[in-house]
Amino acid sequence: MVRIHTLNISPALINSSCAWASDLEQLTELYNSPFTGAVTTRTATLDGFQEGPTHTVASSFLSILHNLILRQVAFANSDSNVTSINSYGYSPHPLSLYLAWVKVLLRSEDGPRKPFIISITSSDPGQLRRMMQDIQHLRMEHVDTPAQSFIAIELNTSCPNIPNAPPTGYAFPSLLPLLTVLREEYAKDPTLTIGLKLPPFVYRDQFNAVIDAIKGLCLLDDESDTVPACPIAFFTCTNTLGNSLLFAEQSTRLVHPMEGKEASPFAIPTGLGGLAGDALHALALGNVYTFSKILREAGHSSLGRISVIGVGGVTSKAAAERMREAGATVVGCATLLGKEGIRAFEIIGGEVA
Repeated sequence: MVRIHTLNISPALINSSCAWASDLEQLTELYNSPFTGAVTTRTATLDGFQEGPTHTVASSFLSILHNLILRQVAFANSDSNVTSINSYGYSPHPLSLYLAWVKVLLRSEDGPRKPFIISITSSDPGQLRRMMQDIQHLRMEHVDTPAQSFIAIELNTSCPNIPNAPPTGYAFPSLLPLLTVLREEYAKDPTLTIGLKLPPFVYRDQFNAVIDAIKGLCLLDDESDTVPACPIAFFTCTNTLGNSLLFAEQSTRLVHPMEGKEASPFAIPTGLGGLAGDALHALALGNVYTFSKILREAGHSSLGRISVIGVGGVTSKAAAERMREAGATVVGCATLLGKEGIRAFEIIGGEVA
């Protein structure tokens, strides 16, 4: 078992926020799997993210959503390389719907009793505060205790597919108003487990900017007045690598082009998207290793308590082991989940080949 602040995760294997954790059916599968230690929801906004063209045809919303996701994801055309590219954004479902689903699953009498990491995002501090308070209301209703919580919050700073909104994780000083909200809500309830989903970084100054910003969030512990308490309990490293391109012949299309539409020469209709899976693995390992090393050597007691959730190219048991060796305390996956379904966690856990 791994403990991240007030969260107990066993086994130390989870899904990362992704399109395959979008609805109640998918979340239920993830929750009921004996091979997942916690479940991360797809990143939600307060009112739901409007994605793709407006549909006016007579079809169910879920069917439309499913087909839209399939058109936004492609896998590399290789038996030995599990790589994906996607152009999807945040969830079209509002946060309130995810809270209702989480409530149903946590209250199920025959459920496995594992925690949820509710992934959220906003560029507006007031809106972020409301989202956190809504989550806190669910925590109080679910009677989370200081000893063990079943609900955590992940602030996604790193989606590369939102037009005119580059990942805020690349400009960490600009995140200060949002980080201040996290600190203030944590100060009201220090049992709250909060994490940040980060983009892939490629040089040391980017890592240092994150660490410097987090140092500024630390509070003094009320009991000792000397030990700083950090509101951030974990980093999720790393999200997809933006501005990536795969051509159609490099990929396996999940659905055929819509009738009357010319086939795109690219793997996904937008051409450019976020790269994930095996092609991202080396960079993800480097991010996990670098953050783990900096946090260990920071000489700052509260920073040393921050855990790293390793995500990026975890497509096998060996890849998961590499993540742990690089410093991850918990390992997450998305691409293999999209390709293999829920059995992905059996593969990573070494239960099936």
